[in-house]
Amino acid sequence: MSVMPTRRAVRFAPDSLREIPTQTVDCDLLIVGGGNAGCFVAVEARRLAPSLRVVIMEKANIMRSGACSAGMDAINTYIPEGKTPEDLVRWSRAQVGGGPLREDLALSNAELLNESVDDLQRWGLPILRDEDGKIRYRGQWDISIHGEQLKPIMAERAVASGAVVYNRVAGTGLLMSGRRCAGAAGLGVRDGKFYVFRAKAVVISTGGAGTLYKSYTADSTDSGSQIWMCPYCVGSGYAMGLRRGAELTSLEQRWVATRTKDFCGPVDTISVGYKAPIVNCRGERVMSRYAHLGGDAAPRFIRANAPMEEWLAGRGPCYCDTRHMDEKTVRAMMEDYLNERPSFVLFLASRGQDVTREPIEIYGSDPYIVGGHTGGGYWVDMARMTTLEGVFAAGETAGGNPNKFVGGCCAEGKLAARGALAYMRGREFAPPDAEDIEREKARVYAPVLGRAQEGVRPVEMKERLQRLMDEYAGGVSQFYRTNEERLDYALRHVKMLQSQFRHLRAEDPHELMQANETMDRVDVAEAVVQHLKARKETRWPGWQTRSDYPERNDAEFDCFIESRRNPETGVVETFTRPYERIVPGDRYTA
Repeated sequence: MSVMPTRRAVRFAPDSLREIPTQTVDCDLLIVGGGNAGCFVAVEARRLAPSLRVVIMEKANIMRSGACSAGMDAINTYIPEGKTPEDLVRWSRAQVGGGPLREDLALSNAELLNESVDDLQRWGLPILRDEDGKIRYRGQWDISIHGEQLKPIMAERAVASGAVVYNRVAGTGLLMSGRRCAGAAGLGVRDGKFYVFRAKAVVISTGGAGTLYKSYTADSTDSGSQIWMCPYCVGSGYAMGLRRGAELTSLEQRWVATRTKDFCGPVDTISVGYKAPIVNCRGERVMSRYAHLGGDAAPRFIRANAPMEEWLAGRGPCYCDTRHMDEKTVRAMMEDYLNERPSFVLFLASRGQDVTREPIEIYGSDPYIVGGHTGGGYWVDMARMTTLEGVFAAGETAGGNPNKFVGGCCAEGKLAARGALAYMRGREFAPPDAEDIEREKARVYAPVLGRAQEGVRPVEMKERLQRLMDEYAGGVSQFYRTNEERLDYALRHVKMLQSQFRHLRAEDPHELMQANETMDRVDVAEAVVQHLKARKETRWPGWQTRSDYPERNDAEFDCFIESRRNPETGVVETFTRPYERIVPGDRYTA
């Protein structure tokens, strides 16, 4: 069942909170975010407990929402015959420079990985196979798919499971009953309603934070610019828990990827899938400089940072050298792009570029906080419950377990559903505190109440934040480098932006959603800067580069950096947790 509010209002100007209608929805399990992981949470929960009342709160429309909305050309983790879940953990550990990563989470995820990807195939996802009927691998762990319909396939299954979907309702905050979470609040981005979802357990699966930093690909930093991650995944899931005092982990392990220059298309499709080497402006193979770290098979952060180092050394621009390809190979590559980044094919066509004669230029992306790729997100236990009672995380919001990608986020959706069901068993419903609800409503609607025409538009504050983070907190314009003084500057100005939340104004529900998203971005950005500041070393060049601490420091920082914001004072504290080895083997090789 899917509930669709009315179209976006032209103008929205209530004089008081009393004029804003509140809709209350009761359920057993509330899923905030109906992307990849959220769909799997719903399907698994209803499979295990068919009578369970499951509700999905989705900011967009579940059929085309989240990071997989435009499709994919590969599932980046699938365990082949002869390999084990422990082998995948060893590979993942090597890909983040020997850790730290939560090996307990990674192993439990890997044990459920293939089953989850097989679910997608049973539901209708075309997985490409060779002439012998065997799954076609394009790398050690990733398999090729025709994935343009990947998200509709997952969404249709979630709806068919019996979960009730509230489309066009953006999650704004968690609601508490004492120290226990009792649901979440939402904003109707079309009807302007305030939604109160009361639940026994909540799973946050909203995606990562893809727009904290300015993108180099456009003069404007609005959502129309070319970035790699979904521009509508803005970090709200992290912010909801952060404001309640949830513990966050590894936000400094940002995701930076090598992407096609000016149009931010995937490079692995070319370099891994079609064996196009990365070369600099002199025609030299870039990764040969990193032969001691594995060359073309070096950890992902090394491969992402290498082309940027070439630029700094005066050997840029860099390219994926496609000039060895014949027309048949180029056609197959373009078909793969049509499954994941069709606009890139149009970009090449608009330039009249023949890639057999002119290689494809590449560059680094802006940084993202995405727990399905790197380790940033909530600190969770094995049931995927955060440090807030009754709040679970799945997908990009769950930290400590990098390299999950699509298949791993599916598996984690299942694990979070099982954890939430176990938590709810025998537990009575606890309604949220009435004063808590009113405080959240007042916070959410402040930009439209009692506002004169003057004020700060959400896009203006967002652009200021993105430029601040880019220039002072290690963005692409600074080749990902930062230092103590820049980070202190960033923190002072983030605090300034937080003090200016009261000046935000909005004229309709959609712009009100943008105002709340901007506040979420600023709050998450503060935590990210605190993490970058706390790790006084360089452990993942490109992902986390400290110019003032250029070396790795295992004696002090072979550990997790954690943060927690005091809900009463707003002060963010950072601390560490130890890294625990579970899977044997060398930390730095797969």
